[in-house]
Amino acid sequence: MLATTGLVVGIFLNAMEASVVSTAMPSVIRELRGESLYALPFAVYLLTSTVSSPLWGRGSDILGRKKLYLIGVLLFLVGSALCGAAQNMPWLIGARAVQGLGAGALLTISLTIVGELYSLQERGKVQAFISGVWGISGLAGPLLGGWLTDSLSWRWTFLVSLPFGVLAFALVARFLKQTGERRAARLDWPGAALFTAGSALIVWGLETRAWFLAGLGVLVLAGAIAAELRHPAPLLPMKALRERVPGVAFAGNLLGGAAYFGVIAYLPLYAQSLSGGATAAGAILTPMLVGWTLTSILSARLIRVVPLARLSQLGFALLVVMFALLILAVHAPLWVTSALGFAVGMGMGFAMLSLLLAAQQSATGGELGAVTSGVLFARQMGGALGTAIMALLIGPAAIAAGGFELAEGLRRAYVLSLGLVAVAFALSLALPAVRAAPDSGAPPSLE
Repeated sequence: MLATTGLVVGIFLNAMEASVVSTAMPSVIRELRGESLYALPFAVYLLTSTVSSPLWGRGSDILGRKKLYLIGVLLFLVGSALCGAAQNMPWLIGARAVQGLGAGALLTISLTIVGELYSLQERGKVQAFISGVWGISGLAGPLLGGWLTDSLSWRWTFLVSLPFGVLAFALVARFLKQTGERRAARLDWPGAALFTAGSALIVWGLETRAWFLAGLGVLVLAGAIAAELRHPAPLLPMKALRERVPGVAFAGNLLGGAAYFGVIAYLPLYAQSLSGGATAAGAILTPMLVGWTLTSILSARLIRVVPLARLSQLGFALLVVMFALLILAVHAPLWVTSALGFAVGMGMGFAMLSLLLAAQQSATGGELGAVTSGVLFARQMGGALGTAIMALLIGPAAIAAGGFELAEGLRRAYVLSLGLVAVAFALSLALPAVRAAPDSGAPPSLE
């Protein structure tokens, strides 16, 4: 029980980071004079946490879960401390990369350990508790980040994670028994290196408008795909992604992640430009995060009576409507944006959980982990790319000016998000009807 508590504290640490830091980032950028690089602290964190997740998962199969989990916590804590001590933007961006590497281990290995320690019925209770942890962080994180920034310093939004990380490390180190059987296998280092390099080049090239680097990144990613297709145990399930359900789940998470995370990176900046305080920046994020959490919990109950395909379609339809309304209400009071943001979060909650469950159900036993990590990879990579692309649409001048100019830049970002979720909705129509068995704790089954 104490080991599980340590894992949940680690997940809480991961969840709090995103919600607390997003609120403080406008103040960070202003003090470090990094308006032109506003997107990179978000994008780099998402990039390193995303690309490293499959490596952490596969590595834990070979070296054991506990050892790699503790290494991941240490990396996260070192990165957090370096972020809190940052004196310039390159320092902050590098520290966020280290922090993201650690974050890649926290959620991936924690959920794997929970799957090994508990039966399916017990696992459902633990997952509900984990959803509650995400909900608490979604509610309290942005407000805590705003309060720390306004009352103390933005540096405390990074340093506040240190005691939680130390607690998680101590509990897992003391009480968790080693899990994950050591076995002969080799990591796909060439594919991982190419994926990392290609993704980083694309994000950096888009952010700095170095089109040559962005184009080079596309070529490197093509090489990564070629390497993955030849590898016997690729990081991403290339063969499975050719099938309909995993392919739609991958594409839907990529598009939805770009639309949602690309917008959420800039809403706090807009709120703070109008109110002058970081607390308002936190208040505008809270409804989106809470809406996602609540509908994720609701979806877990609905899947017994509603096909997963219908839930994903409902989620993307809601996103289409809400982004259309955000385009029209771009100059509306902040409470209107917050209300629409809550509905955006609801759409993500319905769509993302149902797509993940559908992909897991379609996967064969040997590729379940690879398919799961592939879907999560797509969502986070979409977020990293969306953040960088929307920086281009909004423009550095609008980001620096705030107010009316930033609102107009956000309108362009909302238009892009609308297009992305509309494509995702169209793709979701190809999903077969999938729902859970009504009387057991069994996973969903195809009808």
